[in-house]
Amino acid sequence: MRNRLKILGAAIGSCVHVAGLLNFLELAGKEGYITENLGGAVPIRKFVDAIIEVDPDIVALSYRLDPKALEELLKDFKELLEKNNLLDKRYIFGGTVETARVARKFDFIEKVFDGTEEIEDVVMFLRSEERNLRKSEKGERWPQKLYDRIEYKKPYPLIRHHIGLPSLEETIEHIKILADSELLDVISIAPDQNCQQYFFEPEKMDPKQDGAGGAPIRSKEDFERIYEASRRGNYPLLRCYSGTRNLVEFSKILKETINNAWAAIPLFWYSDLDRRSDRPLLEAIKENQKAIKWNAENDVPVEINDAHQWALRYAHDALEVAISYIAAYNAKHLKVKDYVMQYMLSTPPRISPAMDIAKALAKMEIVKKLEDKNFRIIRMIRTGLLSFPADPNAAMGQLVSTMFYGAYLRPHIVHVVAYCEAMHRATSKEIIESVKMVKRALNIAREGLPDFSSDKKIEKRKDILIEEASLIIEAIKKIGNGKGESLLDGDILHAAVKLGILDAPGLKGFSVANGKIKTAVIDGANVVVDEDGNVVSEKKRLKDLGIKL
Repeated sequence: MRNRLKILGAAIGSCVHVAGLLNFLELAGKEGYITENLGGAVPIRKFVDAIIEVDPDIVALSYRLDPKALEELLKDFKELLEKNNLLDKRYIFGGTVETARVARKFDFIEKVFDGTEEIEDVVMFLRSEERNLRKSEKGERWPQKLYDRIEYKKPYPLIRHHIGLPSLEETIEHIKILADSELLDVISIAPDQNCQQYFFEPEKMDPKQDGAGGAPIRSKEDFERIYEASRRGNYPLLRCYSGTRNLVEFSKILKETINNAWAAIPLFWYSDLDRRSDRPLLEAIKENQKAIKWNAENDVPVEINDAHQWALRYAHDALEVAISYIAAYNAKHLKVKDYVMQYMLSTPPRISPAMDIAKALAKMEIVKKLEDKNFRIIRMIRTGLLSFPADPNAAMGQLVSTMFYGAYLRPHIVHVVAYCEAMHRATSKEIIESVKMVKRALNIAREGLPDFSSDKKIEKRKDILIEEASLIIEAIKKIGNGKGESLLDGDILHAAVKLGILDAPGLKGFSVANGKIKTAVIDGANVVVDEDGNVVSEKKRLKDLGIKL
């Protein structure tokens, strides 16, 4: 059994405020440290003598009074430590914003807490220090594989945000800021459309579109520079959008350069379905499946992000639930071990929180049967961008409220979308602000939410969605002669789109999709309606398409 690490704490000088110190030591005790508290108003000479006697791994000092007095105390304290050869120990400080500002001037103090942190931040520091004091390898304080990081951070979810600014240099500088903040566990790199579509064919890029929608990444070396910029702070995991063409080749680049935390690859999209690529739909489905399989074979977790892609085109709730199952089914049969399943909340706009939860619970239940020891489902929540108002204060409210009720889904990952995204792309400033808002919402929710699943309306809606999603799945199998493998067959999935089994209003007029379906949000749920606005059941919708179940 390994030895437990020791922390010695005291409030120094004439400071008698010990509540913060006691809270810190209590958290440390829960994390397995041996703690000793000298109490308040401890003279620095007595504190140094105790350090010599106890020989702690970490020394925690607190002070909440006058900043000027603290500066003199710390000068004397450092001098005594130097005389007694004690500067090789790890020293941390806790106080007010003002006293913390003084403490940061002293280089022997490695970490400063000023009261703006969440409990989660303190716990993560304790865990990282424990690993750091036991391991000397660079970066070993923070796990560098997705599931390991999830396990390490429990019961708190991983926090993710994306970044892609108009220039590569700007993007790199803001990645450094984000890593140093230690607020993000995962940074998603957003390349511009030129990169996503033509990384392997740079001659086809339109220079006028450089930086449009993301960072202008043009080479393997650019990815390596981005990765190196992130090797600081809490050493966040990195991941990147998949590219819209040459997905297998792009996956290889991401694995080699940024140790891609997980690949986000669609089944149907980046094709002439959405025109983000010039690939025909059938060709895209088959190439996307190959990319999913390659990542699975190379131990890269995978997210198949089709459900929210359909939702962004206002597909009805039942279709979104069906797509969630089809995507997970493909992931499992393509040998994905760790499957990231994203729940895009508040999409479409005007969906009620109750119906949003019902839809999420339906997705969870319908894919649950696929889970086993070789197929783990990782839940990730986010706020849908369509729901953000173009007003910063209103958008903050949207972000916080969605993440508050989304916490009910017990996510492993929270994909924060900065409140400014409906107005302009986020820099590190807005990202850090947004993450702090979301973490506060999550920590309040952790204190206890109602059991939404016991609400009769939510339960009824969930059951309806599972029933109707099952009809959609059955319809796809029917055109494939009832075979379960129909859900893996690119030709059959392509036919399901062409026939209108899989359809969305947002695809009308410019896509290879049928585009005839109409949907509307009624009583908080997104449903299929006829020309007069009457709700159409899924059985009738499929029957009208000529499919008898």
